[in-house]
Amino acid sequence: MVSTPYTRGRSLEYRTLQMLRSEGWFCSRSAASHGPVDIFAGRGGATLIIQVKGGRGRVSEAEKEVLREWAKAYRSRAEIWRFRKRKLEKELVYDAHEQQA
Repeated sequence: MVSTPYTRGRSLEYRTLQMLRSEGWFCSRSAASHGPVDIFAGRGGATLIIQVKGGRGRVSEAEKEVLREWAKAYRSRAEIWRFRKRKLEKELVYDAHEQQA
């Protein structure tokens, strides 16, 4: 199978779904959206939206702001998950529940 940026990204999204589901999240990916949100997840009344990146994938400040706006609209937590060299790094972009406190 040919490895393209799309197939590598999709593979990381499926990996993310698997990780979330193992923790009890109900989740879905936004397939081929090219939008700010790759994964929508919910558990116990909480909503999580995730942008998944691999390798050297970057998220600009403008893209983070769009992700924040989505999180505000859904009253959710927004994170960027970066898979680098078999290691997962999570970056919190916005948490609606922290903003209410």
